[in-house]
Amino acid sequence: MGRAFEFRKARKMKRWAHMSKTFTKIGREITIAVKESGPDPDSNSRLRAILQNAKAENMPKDNIERAIKKASSKDTSDYKEALFEGYAPHGIAILIETATDNNKRTVANIRSYFNKCNGSLGTSGSVEFMFDHTCNFRLKNPGDIDVEELELELIDFGAEEVFVDGDEDDIMVYGEFASYGGLQKELEARGMEILSSGFERIPQVTKELSEEDAADVEKLLAKIEEDDDVLNVFHSMA
Repeated sequence: MGRAFEFRKARKMKRWAHMSKTFTKIGREITIAVKESGPDPDSNSRLRAILQNAKAENMPKDNIERAIKKASSKDTSDYKEALFEGYAPHGIAILIETATDNNKRTVANIRSYFNKCNGSLGTSGSVEFMFDHTCNFRLKNPGDIDVEELELELIDFGAEEVFVDGDEDDIMVYGEFASYGGLQKELEARGMEILSSGFERIPQVTKELSEEDAADVEKLLAKIEEDDDVLNVFHSMA
């Protein structure tokens, strides 16, 4: 067993770790969606979107069904969404989306990551204004759609940008956060296959750092992203 075996083993372990983290995240999102609007995806647009993302991540059907069933139980932990804001070293703004059943634990953990990496946890509203809150949809490209025409038609439903992803050849649709429901409904009405969807916080201004300074920021980001309560992390580093 030489280097090739060790390389494949390391890649497999990394992939398993990613899957475990992703499935945990999706499970918590399912819990929140079911608690909010029930277990029926036909009447719960948020749950419907999460299930699309679960499929895109190859989450097993049994895992999804167990998560929905568990979320429907009264005994399930009640996860709450919380947004944390702060600064990494070298003035990089960070936004952290979490889902937690123990806010004190999550606050303590997030604060410790900032402290250990020479960052600072901020107060509510301290950096959120620096990011645009957007929604996005990845659509299967049937190959016979005029993307420019589609963009014009979707503007009335809140779309701001529609383009073909050069890497995957899928169609990407971006809009404001508040436009998510209207866009989802219209895309479904058109019979377009939504491969995945979600939300992003895009920095209005990014900052270039040297390789050494960027490593300081990456160290903090890695600690935050490893936390089980963390759903998404956004930052202003270029």
